[in-house]
Amino acid sequence: MNAHASGSPRTAAMLDVAGLRKVYSGSGRTIEAIRDVTFTVGAGELVCIVGPSGAGKTTLLKCIAGLLPPSGGKVVLEGQAVAGPPPAMAVVFQEYGRSLFPWMTVRQNVELPLRQKRLPAARREQLVGDALAAVDLADAHGAYPWQLSGGMQQRVAIARAVAYEPHVLLMDEPFAAVDAQTRADLEDLIRRLWHRLKVTVLFVTHDIEEAVYLGERVLILSHAPTVIMEDVVIDLPDERSQLETRSLPRFSELRKHVYAKIQLAKQGWRPPGESKT
Repeated sequence: MNAHASGSPRTAAMLDVAGLRKVYSGSGRTIEAIRDVTFTVGAGELVCIVGPSGAGKTTLLKCIAGLLPPSGGKVVLEGQAVAGPPPAMAVVFQEYGRSLFPWMTVRQNVELPLRQKRLPAARREQLVGDALAAVDLADAHGAYPWQLSGGMQQRVAIARAVAYEPHVLLMDEPFAAVDAQTRADLEDLIRRLWHRLKVTVLFVTHDIEEAVYLGERVLILSHAPTVIMEDVVIDLPDERSQLETRSLPRFSELRKHVYAKIQLAKQGWRPPGESKT
């Protein structure tokens, strides 16, 4: 299996996560959610993260996004330690309905973060228009979120993140709440946007096939307290399609490998020298 443990990317480092640890304390209890997570994402890479339920995927992403303070270790974005939400990073969450304001139009929802950037009106208009066109919603700019399907609402959330011009785009199981066909369309949308914008993407999912289809690498997490079990290089052709790519023997091999690792994680796998908890 083509894999590397170091996580060394082909390109210059955009994001460095070193020895990250997260412990929750309260009500007389201490829970170690993340024990020791280290990896690097190169500029322009698309890396997926998978793990068993309860592996701390969302906690990890929130620590990387500066939304949760780590208990140990550090996150470095473009050479600068992350101590809060960095301006060069945007996040797309699973619950798109909660992230959109129903009383605002699609255009107003996408434009909102740009107002906080204090950009000129003409520049805001250009960025919003380009982002909506990129997600095939140019004609829906005057609609309200509640008038759109779930898949279209998630496209609005993606457009808002894209318009922000992030250097790193974090995505936390963004397609988990949509139907299978919409999910496939959105997966292809992310691949197109990634190629077009050259943005660095860190994509968290519980879906093994989605991770293999989307990513250049897949980081497999253990059960909590979380460590990285394996960093798998996805050596599939760069040009991918739902039918042809998923029919490739190599796709099946990679899916089987990642699935087997997830099953080991569920059974309590721990790194060599570390006892099971």
